[in-house]
Amino acid sequence: MSPRSKKYKEAAAKIQGKPFYSLNEAVKLLKETSNVKFDPTAEVHFGLSIDPKKADQNLRGTMTLPHGTGRKVKVAAVVTEEKVKACKEAGAVAAGLDELIEEFNTGKVNYDIIIATPDVMKNLAKVAKTLGQKGLMPNPKSGTVTPDPVKTIKELNQGRIEYRADKEGNVHTLFGKLSFTEEQLEENLKTLVKTIKDAKPASVKGTFVRSITLCSTMGPGIALDVNEALKAVSK
Repeated sequence: MSPRSKKYKEAAAKIQGKPFYSLNEAVKLLKETSNVKFDPTAEVHFGLSIDPKKADQNLRGTMTLPHGTGRKVKVAAVVTEEKVKACKEAGAVAAGLDELIEEFNTGKVNYDIIIATPDVMKNLAKVAKTLGQKGLMPNPKSGTVTPDPVKTIKELNQGRIEYRADKEGNVHTLFGKLSFTEEQLEENLKTLVKTIKDAKPASVKGTFVRSITLCSTMGPGIALDVNEALKAVSK
């Protein structure tokens, strides 16, 4: 591991006052501890008491942040000809069927998200491996296989995100940009915390959320007081 920079150490020193912080305190520190010259992403990392190997504990879903993500996403829509115009008007950077599939088949997939309608999923079979390796294969669980592509494209452009537990039972996602106001970041974060809290599998007994840590791109981790955070979103 490469040694930490002087700026990182200075930022980390600002969070040594106590081990855990409230939502409001953590969001303020998130801004104060950022020393990069670009607009960094605000990230949140949940440690959960789940076993992703169990089908009923394989946490995955979508949600829309009230103030968006601050990122412009490049959405491609795999749809039949009659839906192409509407999808492009909704904000898709590309839409179509055979021509898009041929593009994917070359291995050059320059999109952040690919959506598809259920009736064209069979057409994607020949590029399933290519898209799967890039994490872009449309999937009903991620909301990217949809009978209403126009609605989905609009939601994605308005800040819809996917959350998914990794093999260790942790969820890593973003909740905005540091150029957002503290109020916007806090509202996005509360919405995300409530979504994860409410997604607790019925088979998980006792403590579900073990830890919540915030950080910005290249910034130090800030541990939330989990009990305080969960109470804050239950009001």
